[in-house]
Amino acid sequence: MEPVSGYNCSSTAHRFVASGIVQRLKKWAPVLCVILAGGCKKYLDVVPDNVATIDNAFKLKQEATKYLATCYSYLPASGDLETNPAICAGDEFWMVAPYAVSESPWRIAMGNQSAGTIYLSSWSHLFSAFRDCNIFLENIDKVVDMTAAEKNKWSHEVKFLKAYYHWMLLRMYGPIPVTDVNLPVAASSDEAQRPRQSVDSVINYITNLLNEAASGLPLTIADRARDLGHITKPIALAIKARVLVTAASPLFNGNQDYAAFKNYDGASLFNPVYEVFKWERAAAACKEAIAACDAAGMRLYKFNKLGLALSDNMVTQMSIRNSVTEAWNAEIIWNNTKGRYGATDRTYTLQRFAMPRLDPARITNEMSQGSLAPTLKIAELFYSGNGVPINEDRDWDYANRYKLRTAKTAESEYVTDGYQTAVLHFNREPRFYADLAFDGAVWYMQNGIFNVQSKNGQLQSRKGTLDYNATGYFAKKLVNWKYVIKDGQELVIEDYAWPEMRLADLYLLYAEALNELNGPGAEAFDQINKVRARAGLKTVQESWTNHSVQPGKYQTKEGFRQIIQQERLIEFAMEGSRFWDLRRWKRTYEELNKPVMGWDVDQEDAAYYYRPRLRYQQTFKTREYFWPLDYWDLLGNKRLVQTYGW
Repeated sequence: MEPVSGYNCSSTAHRFVASGIVQRLKKWAPVLCVILAGGCKKYLDVVPDNVATIDNAFKLKQEATKYLATCYSYLPASGDLETNPAICAGDEFWMVAPYAVSESPWRIAMGNQSAGTIYLSSWSHLFSAFRDCNIFLENIDKVVDMTAAEKNKWSHEVKFLKAYYHWMLLRMYGPIPVTDVNLPVAASSDEAQRPRQSVDSVINYITNLLNEAASGLPLTIADRARDLGHITKPIALAIKARVLVTAASPLFNGNQDYAAFKNYDGASLFNPVYEVFKWERAAAACKEAIAACDAAGMRLYKFNKLGLALSDNMVTQMSIRNSVTEAWNAEIIWNNTKGRYGATDRTYTLQRFAMPRLDPARITNEMSQGSLAPTLKIAELFYSGNGVPINEDRDWDYANRYKLRTAKTAESEYVTDGYQTAVLHFNREPRFYADLAFDGAVWYMQNGIFNVQSKNGQLQSRKGTLDYNATGYFAKKLVNWKYVIKDGQELVIEDYAWPEMRLADLYLLYAEALNELNGPGAEAFDQINKVRARAGLKTVQESWTNHSVQPGKYQTKEGFRQIIQQERLIEFAMEGSRFWDLRRWKRTYEELNKPVMGWDVDQEDAAYYYRPRLRYQQTFKTREYFWPLDYWDLLGNKRLVQTYGW
């Protein structure tokens, strides 16, 4: 029997990656010392449990299938607000203590991360993923009852996974050690001391592996009943496009702030020189990915009325909402089926915390909490009804946005007829009403139309300590329209797989790459205007020319860059995109040093309720663009340097 490939006791990263042994050793070290001191001979005679497992895992397809599932199991539960930092560790949402969920993302959002206390680290977990992917690729050809075509397809899926796990680690830590193959058991201690590699070399490794993966993956899933969730060619190419746009962005392309980030031998880990060819490569990757998506029949989602008597405005809103929450719709390139507690809880908990007690007949239901609160900053991000920023619209009353106004009957699809609310909530673009609910909002669901009233004492206001909405806004976008509140503790929630990447994402990445390469142009305008059209907006050219105080903004590279960035922040608000986009644009320092604001939600009277109230003053340091490494990892690998600034 062969031992597990790559198991070597001389490197922390490779020694303990199999199952999180590092943490267990910290806890049980005193006990282990006693056991080993008194009985080493007895314990050393035991054959390691996983030797026989690896020896047999690739004899038959049935067992190899399980190992393929193991490789997939390291995918993040992206719809889990407790473990995905991109949801709650930034500035899109806010909660207040006592938290109904894990404190870890909030500790990051409050700037409490340190080298001694690291939150939501993926370092050891993903090195374990590398190891299992390498084992799979080294052994899949041994399976006797699989065709060559099946082995080839699975190998390319795992190559994608290995590339994606390296990408996840790079995004969090910057330069990382590449783990292309596992170390042999006989590897020396010196061989096990793998250093970080430069950002550019890691990017090249990831994209080359994604190219390999894409070459052997199918365009679509043939057996949807059995294989939905498996990786396809459009997924691989779309992720490659995202990787290369990120590589061309300011965080990784000519970043002077990290010029002093050196390896153990003094070699630079960041190239401080800006290189335009990175945008050429990114634009080509976006174009290739869009072509693959077109060939696969993907398109921007449009809601089917299904015989419902809905206005055009409401159809637009439902198109926006369901592009996220309707799993496997034609716009979603990659639905990530991983849930924190298995495939049955991919977004179930997220929806519970996004949804208030909406139904007046079921107001005592404790399962819906509505405590996942978008910030006032996010509410102000969305365009006016004219499709331009509210502070640029020459016809929108920005100076008086916090004043009160009463809704008219003609506005009753957006705001409750006759209800008094802030000027901020009137004459906004369709995505504002599709994505957010607020005091006075109208919330359309399959089982009815509900009016949100969230001032103190009203139906959707605070009912306890854990269902406390801190800002006065609710994340309507994340709630499936088939969510039903029932009596007592019963809910009917249509869980959906997390939309890891949508076609709209590719369009906007392509527009960004084209603009950075050649400035504004017809092709770049076409990409962004596709997304705006689905959102019920006129083109960039029409909107800025006719309504903005800066009518020529879209005609310059810098101006169009600002437009593209705001379009991305709006289109993917609350989907975990903003957290990473702000980082790659190097705008996190700017945005996460602003105050977190909301309405004065404990007030009964509208005049007092609609006063912006400070929830938290965030602080962000340059070093926080990347995670620090644990001291144990640094002690176990003398060639591993700490993340710059930590």
